[in-house]
Amino acid sequence: MDCEHSDATAAGEPVDLALKILVAGGFGVGKTTLVGAVSEIRPLRTEEQLSEAGQTVDDTAAVERKTTTTVAMDFGRITIRSGLSLYLFGTPGQDRFWFLWDELAQGALGAVVLADTRRLEDCFPAVDYFEHRGIPFVVAVNCFATTRTFGAHDVARALDLDGGTPVVLCDARDRDSGKEVLIRLIEYAGRMHTARLLDSVG
Repeated sequence: MDCEHSDATAAGEPVDLALKILVAGGFGVGKTTLVGAVSEIRPLRTEEQLSEAGQTVDDTAAVERKTTTTVAMDFGRITIRSGLSLYLFGTPGQDRFWFLWDELAQGALGAVVLADTRRLEDCFPAVDYFEHRGIPFVVAVNCFATTRTFGAHDVARALDLDGGTPVVLCDARDRDSGKEVLIRLIEYAGRMHTARLLDSVG
């Protein structure tokens, strides 16, 4: 994992950690919104207006009001507690930008896969990507006001997730809700990395 350490460790003070987290999912699911909601700094965004050419390849069903799209990444930062900060990298959702994912994923502690139950199939590529690379992730179901609410178990079964992969309900617009998602990811990723370390030693 990528992390930065303060120079104060020689004095016996706690080490400052900065962990890298990816926020992934399908087109229009709320990745930019989540990063912007939780970031304590003004988020870096690489959004462009949807073009007429893009409308032929970008599925805007259920997100007709969306007029922009991320073409590289979103970036934000949040302090979870004293000495622990997260660097958030929102990935582009369309498959024509997936070549960026490998570079963004380097050194990541884990990932949040945002899901929209109206277009649940859109998050399959992100789920497959992280499962195949062994990157811990949680699925965060972004609860839109006009959508039917499904339980975490139903979503996990529909996505055929590996046992133990957390599924949480959230509101990507709400800072506290987004922060809870990130805390769940840190806890889960910590357990996964510890288990792998013990397996390698044993």
